[in-house]
Amino acid sequence: MLPSLRRGIATLATRRIYIVMMIVVPMVFTFFFTDLMHRGLPQKVPVGIVDMDRSALSRRVVRQLNAEQLIDITTDADSYADAIARVRRGSIYGFFYIPADFQRRTLAGEKPTLTFYSNMSVFVPGSLSYKGFKTIAVTTAGQVVATTLQSAGLDPGSAEALLQPFGQDIHPIGNPWLNYSIYLSQSFIPAMMALLVMLVTAFSITVEIKQNTSPEWLATARGNIIVALTGKLLPQTIIFSIVGIAAQSVLFGYLHFPLHCHPARIILAMILLVIASQAFALIVVEWLPNMRLSMSVLSLIGILTFSVAGFSFPVEKMYGAIGIFAHILPVRYYFLIYIDQALNGIPLYYSRLYYAALCVFPVLPLLGLPRLRRRLARPVYVP
Repeated sequence: MLPSLRRGIATLATRRIYIVMMIVVPMVFTFFFTDLMHRGLPQKVPVGIVDMDRSALSRRVVRQLNAEQLIDITTDADSYADAIARVRRGSIYGFFYIPADFQRRTLAGEKPTLTFYSNMSVFVPGSLSYKGFKTIAVTTAGQVVATTLQSAGLDPGSAEALLQPFGQDIHPIGNPWLNYSIYLSQSFIPAMMALLVMLVTAFSITVEIKQNTSPEWLATARGNIIVALTGKLLPQTIIFSIVGIAAQSVLFGYLHFPLHCHPARIILAMILLVIASQAFALIVVEWLPNMRLSMSVLSLIGILTFSVAGFSFPVEKMYGAIGIFAHILPVRYYFLIYIDQALNGIPLYYSRLYYAALCVFPVLPLLGLPRLRRRLARPVYVP
């Protein structure tokens, strides 16, 4: 074990790429992303307005839109076609359409339609513009109804009681500030960590095949593939775990993100995530012992993780095949542990299956170790 371990440490110390990928990139990404999301929620999404009425009532609607916290009217388009063209170019993420004769039809007791369009292909800006537009549309509709009721002889208090018969007292659980960073940072940063772990694991194994040094690597372990892999991957496990815990310290310690459980629970989840990601990469390398192919597959899977692991869209609402794919990703279980333990603070018993799932990943590569050992003993590099 010691010769293999010394060789693994020497490899990490003598190649700059390992230091960059294991320490520099994850920490830079952590600080960059948390600084990007330091306000908690992207605000002032650029949108447009198409005012075909140009009346006093439509101008009041435009002023209300400008006062909305989430959106910023940067474009006053002349027509629907002009606004749609700007959305397609990406200069705005949506627009609010006020039809002609809006004020006249409103005062006449008719039902004019306020229309808004949001570009949902860019999820966060599209969702924020949709929320801002809908808020103003509903508010405007309420004001119009209140004006109609008062013109019919109803006093303002009674009109308000009819429009909003009861008040709302909202208490968001786990994230009362509605801070998007509490969700996004705790999903994107571990997902990036998992991607880097998988790439470094695949690279460190397949580079031995590419450089024809894998027989020498096996010889240091006396031909035992388990000892050889342990000597190579254990130093990486330790370094990645320390870096992951340091990222958690930034989020929970410096930024004071909610942590409603003992810190050991979330630290354990990070260590298990690192080990599970290494095991996942090892499975791919066993069946694709080629640097280009294995790293390409892992890169694709790692990038898809951001979309299909349930961070931005519920797995339960995905198509069946996509939902099943989400459950074979290690970072999915880390995210569920974070939600249960750090955010909701529920007893550890209810998260036991997620911890168990992360513990299963290191067992799965055992089936393909004989195949990998044969390729390491007789390396054939295919460019």
